Amino acid sequence: MRVVITAATAGEIAPVKETLPARYSGADAPVSVQFHTAGVGMVATTWSLTRLLSEQQPQLVIQAGIAGCFDHQVPLGAVMAISSEHFGDTGVEENGQWRDLFSLQLDGPDTPPFENRELPNPWLQQYNLLHLPQAHAVTINTITTRPERIQQLQQHYRPTLESMEGAALHYVCRMARTPFIQLRSVSNYIGERDKSKWKIKDAIINLNQCLLQLIEAIDKNG
Repeated sequence: MRVVITAATAGEIAPVKETLPARYSGADAPVSVQFHTAGVGMVATTWSLTRLLSEQQPQLVIQAGIAGCFDHQVPLGAVMAISSEHFGDTGVEENGQWRDLFSLQLDGPDTPPFENRELPNPWLQQYNLLHLPQAHAVTINTITTRPERIQQLQQHYRPTLESMEGAALHYVCRMARTPFIQLRSVSNYIGERDKSKWKIKDAIINLNQCLLQLIEAIDKNG
């Protein structure tokens, strides 16, 4: 199986890249792993992944990264598998209300690859071999800091996590019909700008441990 592990930045997946057993690096290996840095934000990720899928034609894409969390009951450092995504900043903010393309009736709720306004992962159950807790997520190009904006996103999408690339993965892979799974580790709570309270190092360590375990589980399951 040809597997690609992709992240917005190289640092988010550096530990697993450095420690992955050599048996997964050969092109002819039963499980062959390639690493890919897509860039930060939806546009960079969409362009980079589209090119990757066209040229490399992997059989599984694993997107990994850290994320902000709306739910303070979720501990920092927790790793979650994303069940569905939303584009959270395509629309109109007016009179304190948020209206996306579906609310504006500029797009249909089931226009491919959307299903009921969401971008679910139809391969999640097949590849969530570690049985990680599942979470809904929202993707935006600007990190959320305003309480009013946080409330808008929570009311409209009810997400647990926020990233800057996740929905691009879901969109591109669903359109290409390429199996994928997205893993996110919680580095901070949404709106907290005091970075001394963030746990980026712990989140990356936990994320990469899960990535290594997932590759081994894929190998074991054939």
